Amino acid sequence: MTPSARSAAALAPGQTPDDLVAEVAGPPFTPTEAAASIGLGLLALLISGLMGLLLAALVEEHRLTASGIGLTVMLEALTTGVVTSLAGMVLKPVRLRTIAAIAAAVLVAIDLATVRASGPTVMLARGLAGVPEGILLWISIGFISRTVTPERWAAILFTGMGLSQLAVAFGLSTLVLPRYGANGGYVVVAAAAALAIPLAVFLPRSLGASAAGGDTSGAPPLKGWIALLGTLCMAASLTAVAIYVVPLAKQAGLSIAVGRTAIWVGLGCQMAGGVLATAIAGRVRYITVFYVTAAVFLATWLTYAVQAPAWLFIGMSGLSGLAAFVAGPFLVPMTVEADPSRRATMQSGAVQLLAGAFGPLLAAFVVSDRNVRGVLLLGVGLQVVGLGVATVLSRTRVRA
Repeated sequence: MTPSARSAAALAPGQTPDDLVAEVAGPPFTPTEAAASIGLGLLALLISGLMGLLLAALVEEHRLTASGIGLTVMLEALTTGVVTSLAGMVLKPVRLRTIAAIAAAVLVAIDLATVRASGPTVMLARGLAGVPEGILLWISIGFISRTVTPERWAAILFTGMGLSQLAVAFGLSTLVLPRYGANGGYVVVAAAAALAIPLAVFLPRSLGASAAGGDTSGAPPLKGWIALLGTLCMAASLTAVAIYVVPLAKQAGLSIAVGRTAIWVGLGCQMAGGVLATAIAGRVRYITVFYVTAAVFLATWLTYAVQAPAWLFIGMSGLSGLAAFVAGPFLVPMTVEADPSRRATMQSGAVQLLAGAFGPLLAAFVVSDRNVRGVLLLGVGLQVVGLGVATVLSRTRVRA
């Protein structure tokens, strides 16, 4: 359905406002189309919460090195972020159903190819996987950027992502990885990606104008880029540390099982964080959220740096997961405030994915097979820089 046809449908006799997603500016969408758009984002981002488990399993099977974890995550996140960013700047959001179905089919093939990969071929396969993942995420972000309160819809995406990643991570940790190893894990990921093919049928055929009433394609202004720099640093600090949770647990004298448990407990708490972010969206300033969550991250990383008992290691991982999903959606209103045209908002998701490449890339230079605690200092430095950028943007806004 074209935007004009959709608008006409919105005015059809007998159709009530409840038939539409009222928060979407411009041509409205049905709840089914909105759910499909969010669902596509969930499937595109599913792997982001599983990398620590899957890549650590490859290391145990001697198919990847410790530094290779960071490089592999960097490649997949980099290609995903770059593709999402470029798509947001140059592509028109039309023929979305066909595009999504093709991208999903390619992603399934690449996930299955990872089963036979080892060493550099793992990095190559995961780097290529970022291309279809970026296309799928571009569609989901396009929907979110067209809402009146994007942080609320971003929080819904984050909440669903936490739930889906928790369920899959728990299944991988307890059922798949102990019995089938990393190969079984990537087969599960491929099966999940295949769900995007039938889901594509329910997507809107195209997207209209943004909530600001203009075209979201094109490059953001300078202040928008500054907001994206803050986003990059804050998100990179989290991804850099997150992928080394299992090695950090081992260095603290804990078992691999404790590290894996910390990961899926963190994912479970992320879901609660997404719910909390949804509840406070539009009510709390983003800078307040960032200050509180930064304190949680620093406390967690301090716990990782000492010989903490298993219960504390796992508990702080859960608290950090909750804080991550509270902070994440509030990166969106920071970019909206810096750039009301929402061009920067269209790039926010891509930059968060690029942070998933930037953080692990830097981490690869500060860790070794024997000592991975250098990543904690890296995380602190990036968080301080990002928080500084957010503080400057917030104070500039208040003075204006």
